[in-house]
Amino acid sequence: MALFASPEKRNLVLCLLLAVITLAVYNPVNRHPFVNYDDDRYVTENAHVRAGLTWDTFVWALTSTEQSNWHPLTWMSHALDCQFFHLNAAGHHFTSLLIHAVNAMLLFLLLAVVTQRIWPSLLVAALFALHPVNVESVAWVAERKNVLCTLFFLLTLGAYGWYAQKPHWTRYLAVLALFAAALASKPMAITLPFVLLLLDWWPLKRDTGNASPQRSWAWLACEKIPFLLLSAGSAIITLQAQQSGGAVRSTLQFPLGVRLQNAVVAYAMYLQKAVWPVRLAPLYPHPGGSLSAWQIALSAVVLFAISAAVLKLPSRRYLAVGWLWFLGTLVPVIGLVQVGDAAMADRYAYIPLIGIFVMLTWGISDLAVAYHFGLAWRVVPAVCVLVALGLATTRQLSYWSSNYDLWSHALAVTRKNYIAENNLGGALVLLGRAAEACPHFEAAAEINPRDPMSHFNMGACLQDGGNLNGAIQQYHTTIELTSDRLLLASAYANQGTAYRDLGDDRDARDSYDQALKLNPAQFNAYLGLGRLLEQAGNLTEAIANYTQSVELRPTDEGYIFLGRALQAAGRRQEALAAYQAALKIAPASAEAQQAVDALTAGRP
Repeated sequence: MALFASPEKRNLVLCLLLAVITLAVYNPVNRHPFVNYDDDRYVTENAHVRAGLTWDTFVWALTSTEQSNWHPLTWMSHALDCQFFHLNAAGHHFTSLLIHAVNAMLLFLLLAVVTQRIWPSLLVAALFALHPVNVESVAWVAERKNVLCTLFFLLTLGAYGWYAQKPHWTRYLAVLALFAAALASKPMAITLPFVLLLLDWWPLKRDTGNASPQRSWAWLACEKIPFLLLSAGSAIITLQAQQSGGAVRSTLQFPLGVRLQNAVVAYAMYLQKAVWPVRLAPLYPHPGGSLSAWQIALSAVVLFAISAAVLKLPSRRYLAVGWLWFLGTLVPVIGLVQVGDAAMADRYAYIPLIGIFVMLTWGISDLAVAYHFGLAWRVVPAVCVLVALGLATTRQLSYWSSNYDLWSHALAVTRKNYIAENNLGGALVLLGRAAEACPHFEAAAEINPRDPMSHFNMGACLQDGGNLNGAIQQYHTTIELTSDRLLLASAYANQGTAYRDLGDDRDARDSYDQALKLNPAQFNAYLGLGRLLEQAGNLTEAIANYTQSVELRPTDEGYIFLGRALQAAGRRQEALAAYQAALKIAPASAEAQQAVDALTAGRP
């Protein structure tokens, strides 16, 4: 075919085919909203990100360890999306999807160029593109860090192959720079020096006489020292950020023995989900010490058996490389250093499962050649597998179409998932079904009595129901249990409102001040302070606080209070503009409409 007259044209056509299929299968994600789990902290309620890629945001991104990580390129990516798309979720989703499609193409090109085996390379890339385990990384805006890190991870590998072909210090620096970019997107890339050594063995084979130039393993190891130093620096910064954010769990909560047991089972579970991707969820609760002996033993047997089989086939280097890729790249997130309360996560498998795909694809391809399978016996099963994965991915994507669907499904496929209970309750609140939400918050607190978010949510339920003293007690418990600045600020702000409604203006003022000290962007604290100041007759300061509140978060309530204060101060035109802004947010607001009608008619 003229279209495949050259390898370059063939690879270009296959890349475009891969991209089109990936974009088509994932297209529904462009109609999905932000989810109520970390998307607020990464985008919708993050004042730095919402400001766009300004100089202040750039400096903040370089120095911030918010969300218990240092990942400046991820922050800049989100800010750039806000610059172009504001808070239109479709634009944010499309960026993640586009990066995922580019990652699939890069993976294909990387394997095709270094192995010169086009069809196994294409199949690995297609498995990566369409596997439902990767839905979480693409459909969750807050996981931009994962797809972005993988983009630079693959670019680093490609640049390394370019360097290995003709070593030169300028090429070496290019590889280092791309690796630094991967680390600046997500610290999970710290395992990349280990991956480079694997590539030296296969497919680059830099240790053999076929390589030009041939290198000893001592030389290859020394060559990785600058990469290891970057990894060590990233690991130190990340550990400090996670400890300061309260994300690292103690050995009292998760003893070393429990961590090792969970790691063994988690490795086996990732393998299971690679070959049979069902019952996928955004979060799998840590079992603690409740894993059964048979689960641990069976998982250990599976891992040992695969390792033994790989060692018995040293001539099939791709098996050892794929297996060690899988085992090694999961090490930072396998739970030996326990961060958060998850046993495992689909998003953690985004890079590691590439190793399994290589093992399966190259292994089956070699078997097909050895047993002289015809073209149909190779192509038809591969197409059937990809179609099945595409359908499973479509199904998995549907759960991300709303917060309610996402967390209802999570509760259906996991046990004792207090985070899912909390988030499903939050989804019901957003749907205006607050009464149905409260039992989920209570269930979350029952599963994990030391979860601060459960107590915060229960406080909000009690506050909405008029039990102000009960709400204050729940906020006190939240404050005692958490070191998260943003959650603390929200708890103090809500507590301030409860005190104000009880007539305790002094404690209300103290709570609002504490909220703003912890988070200067806490919009409802400014709103509460404005109401206190207005009640005290200080309209000038009240207007300033109301204005600050609506600038941080435009709400119909905020604009109505601003309008009232402006009207009381005799600033009728500004008051009219405030009421009209409230109507834009809530067109059915009778209070705002009456105020607009009165002002336009000249009535006081």
